[in-house]
Amino acid sequence: MKIAVVILNWNGRKMLERYLSNVLTYSQEDATVVVADNASTDDSVEWLRQHHPDVPLIVLEKNWGFADGYNQALAHIEAEYYVLLNSDVEVTHHWLTPLVEFMDSHADVAACQPKLLAVHDHDSFEYAGACGGFIDRYGYPFCRGRIFDTVEQDNGQYDTAAEVLWATGACLMVRSNDYWEVGGLDGRFFAHNEEIDLCWRLRQIGRKVYCLPDSQVYHVGGGTLPKSNPHKTYLNFRNNLTMLYKNLPDNEWHKVSRMRLVLDYVAALKILLLEHNVGEFKAVLRARRDFHRWKHDFDDDRRTILSGRVEKSPLACRQPYSILWQYYMKGKKNYSQL
Repeated sequence: MKIAVVILNWNGRKMLERYLSNVLTYSQEDATVVVADNASTDDSVEWLRQHHPDVPLIVLEKNWGFADGYNQALAHIEAEYYVLLNSDVEVTHHWLTPLVEFMDSHADVAACQPKLLAVHDHDSFEYAGACGGFIDRYGYPFCRGRIFDTVEQDNGQYDTAAEVLWATGACLMVRSNDYWEVGGLDGRFFAHNEEIDLCWRLRQIGRKVYCLPDSQVYHVGGGTLPKSNPHKTYLNFRNNLTMLYKNLPDNEWHKVSRMRLVLDYVAALKILLLEHNVGEFKAVLRARRDFHRWKHDFDDDRRTILSGRVEKSPLACRQPYSILWQYYMKGKKNYSQL
């Protein structure tokens, strides 16, 4: 098949009930919509078999998490393009057309995303990917349309196709050959930062990643974990440090890791003293501890990534500034101000 739209589900029966028909209705004839179930404990599988018996269903034997769940599911699917689509995404008429046409005509592009808007406010970008993502020199992610908790209104300011560092995992089209060439998503991450790591590895071998706002979809966001959640905080900090360790050469890693030591503890103290959130404070400390416990498990990956690196400049895949400085000290809250 040419396109496989793959929805990874975990206890998301309500989201499937709300959005699956929409995806089926507005996906092209040459796209097959597949649901992969990550060992749900709700009645997702029964509901799918009863209400959508024609939709291909892959039932995984355990909850592999977002990252390895997709690896396990995609291993069963042969397609030129995969579309990783969250179950809480509402698509629009011909949403796939701009993505496929661009990928078909740009062989050097490995992955792309549509414009991501919020379900609750169609005139606002959605936090999880907005209009394409970047990371700053210290590894902090941000997007065209979203920096930290500031989410912009969509006034057409980013309605041009743009090369980005990372595309959102909420709606990610990727060539299957490229996906497997770099080893897919890193299953050890479980969830969070895994799509940034994947796109960065694709960029390291000279492939490109784009946001194509001619296609747009609407995302609920936070469908699995609420925004303020110690486990989510833990995964974000641990995985972000791991991603940096995997992808940065020694000289850059040592400089960045020293700065992150300071910045992460400042963040932890802010969470404790200003937000009075003991659970998330402990999550940051635990994330740093566990990163140091497992970082050498990634040494082989690091050697492979860096030996295949095409980008010559250490900052070629990152923005050269600190987004913290730009946001908090210089007051630049919108991407267009950077």
